[in-house]
Amino acid sequence: MAKWWNKAVGEMSKLRDNIMGRLGIFSGSVGSGYKLDSSRVDYEMAKKLYYNTHDDYKLGAGFAKSVINNTVSFMGVPEFKIVDKEAQEILEAFFKNNISNIQRTERDSLRDGDCFVWITREEEEDTALYPEQPIRLVYNIIPPGQVKDILRHPLTGAIYEYKLVSSHEWEDERGDKKKGTVTQRIRKGERIIEVDGDDPPGVKSETIPLPWDFIPIIHFKNEGDEGLFGQSDIEPIEPFLKAYHDVMLHAMQGSKMHSTPRLKLKLKEVTTFLKNNFGITDPAKFAKDGGTINLDGHEMLLLAPDDEAEFIEVKSAIGDAKELLKFLFYCIVDTSETPEFVFGVHTPSSLSSVKEQMPILIRSIERKREHFADSWKRLARIVLAMTAQSENIAFETFATELKWTNIDPRTSKEISEELLNVVNALKAALEANVISDESAVNFLSKFVDTMYKYEEEEGEGEKERILKSLIAKTKMPDSAELEKELLEIIKQIGNDAA
Repeated sequence: MAKWWNKAVGEMSKLRDNIMGRLGIFSGSVGSGYKLDSSRVDYEMAKKLYYNTHDDYKLGAGFAKSVINNTVSFMGVPEFKIVDKEAQEILEAFFKNNISNIQRTERDSLRDGDCFVWITREEEEDTALYPEQPIRLVYNIIPPGQVKDILRHPLTGAIYEYKLVSSHEWEDERGDKKKGTVTQRIRKGERIIEVDGDDPPGVKSETIPLPWDFIPIIHFKNEGDEGLFGQSDIEPIEPFLKAYHDVMLHAMQGSKMHSTPRLKLKLKEVTTFLKNNFGITDPAKFAKDGGTINLDGHEMLLLAPDDEAEFIEVKSAIGDAKELLKFLFYCIVDTSETPEFVFGVHTPSSLSSVKEQMPILIRSIERKREHFADSWKRLARIVLAMTAQSENIAFETFATELKWTNIDPRTSKEISEELLNVVNALKAALEANVISDESAVNFLSKFVDTMYKYEEEEGEGEKERILKSLIAKTKMPDSAELEKELLEIIKQIGNDAA
């Protein structure tokens, strides 16, 4: 049993903070029953790998930031669409002011596996800085290590409490050191604060009622569908980062050792060679006294006819390490689903072109966007619910749709040519009466972002916009001038009658 345990522990990812938690599913399935995996990412180690500050990964962890930042850059920030115009304005204003927080949310979720966003309604803090918003919604990102537990309903799995724990140290007015631990329990309709130790300034144990019938915290969990917490995108490549570091380190140490040429001497008479070049007449006494030979200043050596001298050099100090490093690099590329060109690889030397790699990247980014879609929609609902309840506004609906920036690997020429072909094909289909105007417009709207659907359930559709354009085109070119002259005539007639 001890050997099995040691083997299992040795194979565990070093980015997992709780080994027993990771084995929870295994032990639960064999033992009494299923147990939700409660292990989580070692957040501090994940940050060290991302910023490449971990000494044991220095030569390999440089890939981690490229893997995370590349995904965040291509994902972009979502745009929220809702049929209620007033709700649309509120969502646009809120998320426009929090673009940097949205990007940080995506980065932290991918890097740490978890990101917790807490929406609060601030009525007093920083009012001098926000005179235009005396009461505002604040986008707070909770450090994932502060979330000690997430309590779920045993039957439905719905979250009914977040437990936050934070430690604080400070000095009072007399300079005495103080220390206290603050525990917060966030539930529907209440926020319970418990202080263990000294009360931090402005904080005390109390229960604060909340006007919301929901928990205003959203958990952005990356992957980890079967666990309570998410998984870091660095986690799958962590063993390869460590291996890359070790191989590179050993190759550099070997290069340093073998890069200096060594002098090889093949001498028939050692005594004669030492006497002629270094003035040593008694080699035995010289060696006994601990003497050393220094070649500095001896650019020329005097050799006997049968003597030989040459330098020994290593042709390749790295040797097989080059191929091994290349293999580890492609392991990182495949496991992280990150194209080669993201790491700065010279395109002609890569195994595939950028055009061949882009479709794979696009599918990976689309999957990530869909993975976080529910969390973003819930966040939008919380913003609208808080606004509606606090400002007594009745929105038609809270249902929102996400719109992401299209990732198109094609050049502008290729895009314009495809659009031209689509328009010509639709025109031919309309003239042949094999497609309706509505179908043609709805199909073309997928290629032109500024187009609406033919008929919208709420608001103006593309049909109404087309009719307005036709009416404007059928007007006489000088209709505006004629209308102006008509007004002048009517005005003059009125003056004459008076």
